Amino acid sequence: MIVGTAGHIDHGKTTLVKALTGVDTDRLPEEKRRGISIALGYAYLDLVPGQGRGEGQGVGGEGGRGGDGAGRRIGFVDVPGHERLVHTMLSGATGIDHALLLVAADDGVMPQTREHLALLSLLGLERATIALTKCDRVDAATRARRHDEIRALVADTALAGAPIFEVAATTGAGVRPLREHLIAEAAALPPRVGAGLGFRLAVDRVFSLPGVGTVCTGTAHAGELAVGDELVVLPPAPGQAPLRARVRSLHAQNAVAVKASAGQRVAIGLVGLEKEEVGHGQWLAAPEVAQWTERLDARLRLWPEEARALRSGTPVHVHVGAAQVTGSVAVLGGLGGRPVEALQPGGEAFVQVVLHRPIGAWAGDRIVLRDASATRALAGGVVLDPQAPARYRRTPQRLAELVALTADTPLQRLEGLLGQAPMGVDLVRFAAGQGIAGGTRAALVAGIGAVGGAGTNGGGAASVGAGNAVGYAAAGGAGTAAAGDITVVPGADGPLWALGAAQTAQWAYTAQERLQRYHQEQPEELGPDLARWRRLAAPRMAEPLWRALVQRLAAAGRVVVSGATVHLPAHGVQLSALDERLAQKVLPRLLAAGFEGVWARDLAKEAGEPEALVRTTLARLAQRGELFQVVKDLYHAPPAIQALARIARDSAADGDVKAAEFRDRSGLGRKRAIQVLEFFDKVGLLRRVGDAHRLRNDCQLFIEHPTPQQRRGNDPGGSAGLQIR
Repeated sequence: MIVGTAGHIDHGKTTLVKALTGVDTDRLPEEKRRGISIALGYAYLDLVPGQGRGEGQGVGGEGGRGGDGAGRRIGFVDVPGHERLVHTMLSGATGIDHALLLVAADDGVMPQTREHLALLSLLGLERATIALTKCDRVDAATRARRHDEIRALVADTALAGAPIFEVAATTGAGVRPLREHLIAEAAALPPRVGAGLGFRLAVDRVFSLPGVGTVCTGTAHAGELAVGDELVVLPPAPGQAPLRARVRSLHAQNAVAVKASAGQRVAIGLVGLEKEEVGHGQWLAAPEVAQWTERLDARLRLWPEEARALRSGTPVHVHVGAAQVTGSVAVLGGLGGRPVEALQPGGEAFVQVVLHRPIGAWAGDRIVLRDASATRALAGGVVLDPQAPARYRRTPQRLAELVALTADTPLQRLEGLLGQAPMGVDLVRFAAGQGIAGGTRAALVAGIGAVGGAGTNGGGAASVGAGNAVGYAAAGGAGTAAAGDITVVPGADGPLWALGAAQTAQWAYTAQERLQRYHQEQPEELGPDLARWRRLAAPRMAEPLWRALVQRLAAAGRVVVSGATVHLPAHGVQLSALDERLAQKVLPRLLAAGFEGVWARDLAKEAGEPEALVRTTLARLAQRGELFQVVKDLYHAPPAIQALARIARDSAADGDVKAAEFRDRSGLGRKRAIQVLEFFDKVGLLRRVGDAHRLRNDCQLFIEHPTPQQRRGNDPGGSAGLQIR
């Protein structure tokens, strides 16, 4: 258990910690000279009965005697009480398990008593003890009045039921009962959940030691750490990747350790990191949960004693972990999911906090806001989404997602998001934001629902049926399309994306409807390529999730994917024996024509066939994707179009294809070159931007894909030689 002190300056916090542990936490010469705490101080108390008080100094002055292991100690974080050092108090109070609020019997409740109480309440602390100090300086009647003052002060807070202990630290009176009470509280403290979470430590102190190197100390907020593990420093310097370091040595609760876990004070000796490369307020985190943010959504409560409502645009000081940064607030909506314009005193709402510089933050982290002048506590709450969107942040859809993110566990939050998110959930981003280790993502998805089945149809889009376990197969196929399934995109290190069951059904319908309309508008084409179909049907959907959806539709026989293009089954045209015969007659002429193509009337004349009959056959071949009609009645063989597409791609050095350069590279005349580029615009390889034709990098059109027979080395030949599959 980690205990954090709180209270007004000179109310005896450091003296009481020394009486409890035997350690003077004022280690700086200036603190000794002035008689006040300036920086955070640390001490430890052994829990073994009869062991007594921890004494001496551990790594970097985090005091306490070793010998019985980190898990059998209480850590104390002694915070300064001066009004100008509240930011230091907050950096120490974040991550504590138990608050020890001190009120001097001779002074009574003072301004920083009230502010520290507000901060403890806004941090969500529910376990606390109150110490009435300096009781040897006042009589019984005064002590009784102080009890009444304290009860009135904490009446409407989470500390309302906290016990009050009368102590005189200088004489030792009342110290033993307080110590025994804290030991009992530590024994009753439920263990922190650590399984499946990546390690995170909020750095509140950095120094170097001979033979050890750089040492970072702080409170471990989540996960477990072992000697030899790799950590990253967050946030990184602007424009740089996060620095990495290896754990050389560990002290947990001031005892030498090979492992450390959430809820402990930890000192980490690091290899590969200089003292100047990490500072107070940064995080050391496992690489798999590394993230930083300049915008986060939170559930926030405005302190009841505030005189005015909190409105959008209010400038604030933001405290998360050990970091302090300025920013502003945007009020989004009430907890029921309806938009609100302001957060009233004592009320709660969803807000977005926009930061002036990046910080590390994860879902579940406590956040405290102070006013622009940093003189009083305004509000506090919990981070819901550390990677909040800048757009659509107040829509009913987004507010419904925030409601889902208030659930108790990551699994419940994911289930809620899948029921709300129309474009699916980025599971990598979600897991990192929740602080979940990458290897746990699959188990998280597998936990959706209680009973049911799952499976794949041999490929990359897995499905979770009515949901429990998810099945994964080798990349490159399709998942089952059973009703009620969610769609999951697997990856090498765990699932990447998921789309809810209702959204899967809705987008499948929308995609098919848009494909049907495309066939009606472009009857001479076989169909759009996958990228263009996505732009037409679901332009905001992530490309991997879109491909998984297409795979499911194809596996269910609802669409046909031919190479890079897709069409409805009914749109595929079957060739008659006459069509096959005519195709064989015109094929040599089309292949010989190269980039220039051949007009339909010339093909009919050279084949000695009626022009109307040839036109019909050519249209059917084009509809099957076996020929391409660049302009009306002008046809090209697939190899020619493939070659022209390669030239267009090669010409797009800066992303744009210039008509003059394409003409020179292809050898076509200016008119025909422009016609080909306009054809590429039409089918989705390029798009017109001013006088340029911009390449669509996601388009896979005219990149040759072998047929299944060719992949097996069993090409039957015939007119299929024209086909691009």
